[in-house]
Amino acid sequence: MSRFFVSAEPVDLAALRAELHLDEAGGFCVFEGWVRNRNEGRAVDGLDYESYEPLAVNEGTRIMEEACAQFAISGAVAMHRVGSLKIGDVAVWIGVSAPHRDAAFKACRYIIDEIKLRVPVWKKERYLDGDTEWIACHQTEAGS
Repeated sequence: MSRFFVSAEPVDLAALRAELHLDEAGGFCVFEGWVRNRNEGRAVDGLDYESYEPLAVNEGTRIMEEACAQFAISGAVAMHRVGSLKIGDVAVWIGVSAPHRDAAFKACRYIIDEIKLRVPVWKKERYLDGDTEWIACHQTEAGS
């Protein structure tokens, strides 16, 4: 069981966790990406995310299927927000349950790295000085 979706509204994170609380799972790993108040020395007021949703969901679903095939996991859910987000909001959420923690950790890492690399979601930062800037997409590296 896996799924990827895009949401313009805040998501019920407790419901997503509950969806992955499976009897066969002994491990559960979550990644939450939050909107932070600074980037590269600049004070950030918030973020605007845009996406071409049909392509994003298609590619996100492909990533989820790859994770299920590569790792011994029981379930995985991933979500990326779009629209205007404020400091502290969850922008991306990934949850993975598995019989063993190692598979949950590895699959969660794989999913976030691939989402950042392949899913068409674009980010514009809003700064406290009133300026805005589209943030360039960079390939992810291990450890970033």
